[in-house]
Amino acid sequence: MATISAASDQVIAGGAPPESNPHPSLEAEAHDFYSSLTDLLKVVQFRDRDRACCYDVSVAQCYALQTVAEGGPLAVNDLAGSLFLDKSTASRIAGALETKGYVHRRGDPDDGRVVRLEVTPAGAALNRRIEDDLSEEYARLLKDFPAEVRTGMIRLLRRLATTFSSRVDASGGSCCTIQKD
Repeated sequence: MATISAASDQVIAGGAPPESNPHPSLEAEAHDFYSSLTDLLKVVQFRDRDRACCYDVSVAQCYALQTVAEGGPLAVNDLAGSLFLDKSTASRIAGALETKGYVHRRGDPDDGRVVRLEVTPAGAALNRRIEDDLSEEYARLLKDFPAEVRTGMIRLLRRLATTFSSRVDASGGSCCTIQKD
């Protein structure tokens, strides 16, 4: 698949990149960032898609199961917002998980119009199994990086996820847009 450039390898290993262009433009860096992130997402998403099938769930169902397992009882609207999906898509995903016995729907005691999704014992066990298997795989991938690089990668990924999440408008419609400053 895609490879990381020698400059990226040197930065990840803790060194400075070669001085081919000591001051690239923000636009050039944004393009390189997009390209690198896309390469990573493709690898992870395709791997997760193939791997999730081994667990009897799709990637979307896997993310939904994780969200419900970690977030406690959730309304379908909350699940949709967490996954950046519209309500009807989130509802279909929840329905598939319910059919498989991984979540169940329960009425909200405070608001009869709201249905909450709760993970079942089978769903919680499957979620733990998937997380344990992926954690083992990532441990094998990360073991050759120095501890400070691993820590830095985790902080960077969390910050990117938080920043992107706060700037994406996923309210309705099929297209999300990044809010401008």
